[in-house]
Amino acid sequence: MSHSQLPFASTRRALLRQSCAGFGAMALHGLLQAAENPLAPRSARHFPRAKRAILLFMGGGPSQMDLFDPKSFIQKMHGQGINAPLPEQFRHHSTAKFLALGTEVPVRPRGESGMTISDLLPHTAAIADELCLLRAVQADNNQHGPAALQFHTGVLAEARPSIGSWVSYGLGTENQNLPAFLTIHPGIDTRNYSSSFLPAAHQGTPVTLPAKASDPAIAFLNDAATDSASQRRRFDFIQRMNQRLLEQHETDARIEGMIHSLEMAFRMQTATPDLVDLSKETEATQKLYGIGDKTTDRNGRACLLARRFSEAGVRFVQVTIDGWDHHGEIRDSLPKTCASADLPCAGLIRDLKSRGLLEDTLVVWSGEFGRTPWSQDLSGTAPIDKHGREHQPDSFCAWLAGGGVKGGLMHGETDDFGFRPVSGKVHLHDLHATILHLLGLDHLKLTWRHLGRDYRLTDVFGEVVQEILA
Repeated sequence: MSHSQLPFASTRRALLRQSCAGFGAMALHGLLQAAENPLAPRSARHFPRAKRAILLFMGGGPSQMDLFDPKSFIQKMHGQGINAPLPEQFRHHSTAKFLALGTEVPVRPRGESGMTISDLLPHTAAIADELCLLRAVQADNNQHGPAALQFHTGVLAEARPSIGSWVSYGLGTENQNLPAFLTIHPGIDTRNYSSSFLPAAHQGTPVTLPAKASDPAIAFLNDAATDSASQRRRFDFIQRMNQRLLEQHETDARIEGMIHSLEMAFRMQTATPDLVDLSKETEATQKLYGIGDKTTDRNGRACLLARRFSEAGVRFVQVTIDGWDHHGEIRDSLPKTCASADLPCAGLIRDLKSRGLLEDTLVVWSGEFGRTPWSQDLSGTAPIDKHGREHQPDSFCAWLAGGGVKGGLMHGETDDFGFRPVSGKVHLHDLHATILHLLGLDHLKLTWRHLGRDYRLTDVFGEVVQEILA
């Protein structure tokens, strides 16, 4: 049976008992529990390789050619014009010359697997055999907003549930004092962590690491002007009023969402202060993430916090690391972005492994798209070494680790330009299907009825990438 929309409020349990009369006692108990509590932990549909997931989103589009997939043809033709593999209508004024832009920093084979990783990512290179590198990922739009929306929700221009919300809906949370979905430094587009037409309980809870210790990591969670006893009385009064209003309407998703939101917020007041206090971590652990170093501190704290929340039972944690949009002077700016993200991301993998968590935690590293193999000269007069790269959704690189994927595997190939996949293409729909599969969810059956039809994360697309499964 697919996941499907459940009725609201007082009618839920009776309707479920009638419609699920043929179910076994265990299955019926699980459905009734989900009806009472949308974040109740639920069983996977098949054996899960991973219990939880961490998504490291590299906002802006990392250059796959400079980091993971160099091309000898482009390197040989550096600074010279090449035949554009693009139709005339897709060409841009700042890339019209189509000058090949080779990599300046070597990209070398690493580990026993020989995975190709740039010297710009030395810490990632050191864990190469833990990674599964996808070298022919494909998206459908070359603009940041639509591409990022598709990466997070599967669609380009609508408000649909994000992948974290689908995971929350499918599995619930292992810790009833915490949400199932948290997003750290999420950016301004709330659609990227929205629950859309799913119940509001499945929306991502935004977390921003405070600049000062006195600032809250989660906005509006605490009221410093009111003592805990007064808050308890006020909370009980509001919930009684909400419940009375709900009984009058019988079904109202917004009121139910408010009730669950208030309940979760009250429980989080106890659970989150200790979790966001990173000072309790050992000095060695903080150093592993680069905490205390000006270059890596912000991203290191975010990645360490992701580990702490995951370890505490949060199903899906997302960390956004911006700064990869290098249209100009990529040879100067890319090393700085790499330096800020390399150690924190690699430190997360090392830390998870040392704690025995990597085996059942899926980590995904990716941007919304990649960069072109030809240069972009925004001024029209800059020398080639001052050029950048344009957006490229046609093929780019991402890596996965832990959670049931093959470590040390390079999957997929692109053409001599590094532009189009020639084998092992993984569309974003396929990546979404694979993430859900590793978590024990069937992307074809994880559905929600909305506006008269069943919706799912992968729409009418998506295939699980069987070749990368351990």
